[in-house]
Amino acid sequence: MRIAVIEDEKAHRDLLLFYLERWSREQGGEEIYTFETADSFWFAYEENQCFDLLFVDIQMPGMDGMELAKRVREKDRDVLIVFTTGITDFLEEGYEVEALHYLVKPLSEEKVRLCLEKAKGRRQLTSYVVLHTEDETLKINDRSVNYAEARGHGCILGLAGAGEFEVKESLSELEKLLNGREFVKCHRSYVCRIGNIRHIGKDEIVFDDGQRIPVSRRLYGEVNRRFIEFFRREALGGGA
Repeated sequence: MRIAVIEDEKAHRDLLLFYLERWSREQGGEEIYTFETADSFWFAYEENQCFDLLFVDIQMPGMDGMELAKRVREKDRDVLIVFTTGITDFLEEGYEVEALHYLVKPLSEEKVRLCLEKAKGRRQLTSYVVLHTEDETLKINDRSVNYAEARGHGCILGLAGAGEFEVKESLSELEKLLNGREFVKCHRSYVCRIGNIRHIGKDEIVFDDGQRIPVSRRLYGEVNRRFIEFFRREALGGGA
């Protein structure tokens, strides 16, 4: 995991870092980064959003931890957030940003470890691809990708419930990245995620959120076969 600690008080920051590094050595090594303010983290995050877990102090000068979490959630629904705080007045707001946990200071190693194990378990249930736009590097939950469409030298991604955006990777590069993750080629210019399909017509695919893409006559049979197999497996409890 790639972990960030955002904490303005040095004593708390150093103690949490000590706990994280000890756990990381036992696990085989995690990437851990520290930031003294929410603003300094946000500056780094806008350039590279590939974080898996954030430990965020709520009460900080300048931008506070709750405001930071809300901004992060606008860009990434999957990153795990643990709040560290000296008071418990922010529990309701924490639900709004889907916080994994609250840790009340002074932090105990046992509770930090419980958070890390919980986060590790969550990560094992989710898979991601790292993609590049003109300005950013992004971590995308592959289950949120409805389709990828070849466009110029890159691709357009259709995300479930979130519209489209452009990435620099070519369709062939994306096919390699998504290989074995329930994606299928449905047109010479498109690949799509089977688990997000609601309906397959003779000339188009409709996803759960209403997005639509074409399916070619040549590939219709294979897409339909994979679609039926996928949902039969789901019905038997095989998972995605």
